[in-house]
Amino acid sequence: MDRGLMIEIKNWAIGIVFGVFSVLFVVLPGQGLQLLRGTIGALPQTPETFVPTVRLVAFTDSHNQNDHVADAIDAAYALFDDAEPYAGVDAFFGLGDFSSVGGEGDYQRYAETLHAHVREETVLINIHGNHEFKNDNYREYFIRHFGHDPDTVTEINGFSCIAFSGERGATEWTYTAGSLNWLDNAISAAEKKADGKAIFVFQHPHPFGTVYGSSVWCDPQLNPVFNRHPGIVDFSGHSHFPMNDPRSIWQGSYTAVGCGAMATFELEDHGIPGQHPAGYDPAAEMCIIEADDDGSVRIRGYDLLSDTYFCDWYIDDVNDAGTYAYTYRNMKAQDAAPVFPAEAQASAEQGEDGAWVLTFTDAQAAQGFVVHDYKIKIKDESGKKVFSDSVINDYYVIDGDPCAHIRLDADTLEAGKTYTLSVRAESAYHKYSETLELTFTA
Repeated sequence: MDRGLMIEIKNWAIGIVFGVFSVLFVVLPGQGLQLLRGTIGALPQTPETFVPTVRLVAFTDSHNQNDHVADAIDAAYALFDDAEPYAGVDAFFGLGDFSSVGGEGDYQRYAETLHAHVREETVLINIHGNHEFKNDNYREYFIRHFGHDPDTVTEINGFSCIAFSGERGATEWTYTAGSLNWLDNAISAAEKKADGKAIFVFQHPHPFGTVYGSSVWCDPQLNPVFNRHPGIVDFSGHSHFPMNDPRSIWQGSYTAVGCGAMATFELEDHGIPGQHPAGYDPAAEMCIIEADDDGSVRIRGYDLLSDTYFCDWYIDDVNDAGTYAYTYRNMKAQDAAPVFPAEAQASAEQGEDGAWVLTFTDAQAAQGFVVHDYKIKIKDESGKKVFSDSVINDYYVIDGDPCAHIRLDADTLEAGKTYTLSVRAESAYHKYSETLELTFTA
């Protein structure tokens, strides 16, 4: 076996061991130290007195969808050029996977889009994702087109912003002892001069066991480093899991945020990743980060396809873990069972391709939360079950549609027959509605 590959496997295995060890005490949602903390209570609202002293915008996983990148930059300027009491965008951060296979043409087209839309006075930082590491010349291309190292620290209005790419491995990426040492030292240096300000870290994969999607699309080697530095705020992508899922923010000893995607969404159903339900393509979400000099941070998600905000998370003091409201335990406590409206209805219509589309009124989630999926059963007039499944809700599509639409095979229903639909709505934190029964004629 190649010695470099052996070293990579060894480093990765060591990271797994230490990552899992730290998970037991700090990282895994609902476990470890979080079990020792009581729930904080209602999620905080951004006070009217909050005035940022820095504003950053991050986006990730555009995969050659450079039109979405252009839209994100233009939209950010339009939102904040005249904002009061703090105007402007101080920096853009691209969190990797702007490419498909890492060819220089991908770098060139992405860089041309950035330079055509990002103003000269705005800081612009990128990092590598796993797709960029598919090409042997990844570092050469990166420096040529972006003009800075893949691992870099940038001071923006007194805030330390750490961009971390790691190194290429035999497969896509790896975090060697040397690269993790760089990250650890960069955070330590930032802590010495933070003076109460937040420290921001930007990298591609999620730390394991933190935000939605991090059970699979992650790197556990990050965990031991981040756990040594309470108070940092980490932003990542890679999973394509939607940012408007409330689990895309997580707090333990630090804060982690999943920034969604700019190309396509992916979700999980009952812990199984790789689910691509209807409407998952396209996607275009960006993350807006604001902070003041006293440790307060505001994080908002913005959907470029509908031009709307879809989340607003506020942290009063990133340095005081005792006040963290976005722990798994507290978020689950604040979530509530979804509720179907009294006037809920159902129908089914057959399209030209023969497939049926079952439509029923959406259940309502608690404010700031979502209905993640529906447990559906359909019985015919004799009581025979003709369909049963768990179906992901399209909460990641922001279109104002008050109904759920489920596609069924052509032979599931028969035109003219009457059926009974039984459906339960499940929230992101596994709270269930009452079972709703509706009768419809196909």
